[in-house]
Amino acid sequence: MLIDTHCHLNMMIKSDFDVLLSKNQLSAAQAIIDEAAAHEVTTIINVGTSLVESENCIALAKAFESVYATVGIHPNDATEKWADELKKMDELLQDKEANKIVGIGETGIDRHYPEYNLQRQVDAFRAQIEMALSHNVGLVIHSRDAYDETLRVLEEYARHEPRAVMHCFSYDQNFADQVISWGFKLGIGGTLTYPKNDELRSIVKAVKLSDMILETDAPFLPIQSMRGKKNAPQYIKSIAEYIAELRMQPFADVALETTHAAKTLFSLV
Repeated sequence: MLIDTHCHLNMMIKSDFDVLLSKNQLSAAQAIIDEAAAHEVTTIINVGTSLVESENCIALAKAFESVYATVGIHPNDATEKWADELKKMDELLQDKEANKIVGIGETGIDRHYPEYNLQRQVDAFRAQIEMALSHNVGLVIHSRDAYDETLRVLEEYARHEPRAVMHCFSYDQNFADQVISWGFKLGIGGTLTYPKNDELRSIVKAVKLSDMILETDAPFLPIQSMRGKKNAPQYIKSIAEYIAELRMQPFADVALETTHAAKTLFSLV
């Protein structure tokens, strides 16, 4: 059994952002889920990026037994209304079991694109860390071109021991060692297979399997052999096979350890 811990099914079955899914679009997810299951991916965590997309994640989770949801505001989607949106998400979390919410995020800091509002991102990040702690759910952290800024915020909360993953890990060994020492997991996906990503391959070889969880970020960031095409949860198996070959360990060990880590982080039965 394999788990895709970070997917955007909602973005795979519609073309417009921040629009609620129709019944027909919800039904379209069935084929993606079935194909994933045929490749031994039996659980998918659909990750929220805004209030509307978080609501879509919940709708998908309720519609399909193998799908779970996170709710959160991506740093690039944090508007001046972010606090009001988090209040509505908090209401959804009051019934987290029925809504199949297993995490907060993705949230964090992203300095890649110009004209970002760093203070707004930091404030929204802190609020979502506190929300994850308050509701005892996992935390999905997005960090891009924000090495020091991210560590400074996370250090404030490390003593509270949040269950967290560094989504699409892209920093160095020192960063990995630091967050692992706090009990965080590294989110490893298709970027591991990219030719220029030797540093990430070195990290994946160096850390324990139990410190990693697998993700696709579908429909984004496909494995190297699928570059230029849409990613999908089914490729978690290819990522696991790549890690097994890289580490010279049995595929079964990679599947077992990463699945156990994901279940622990997101409190999956």
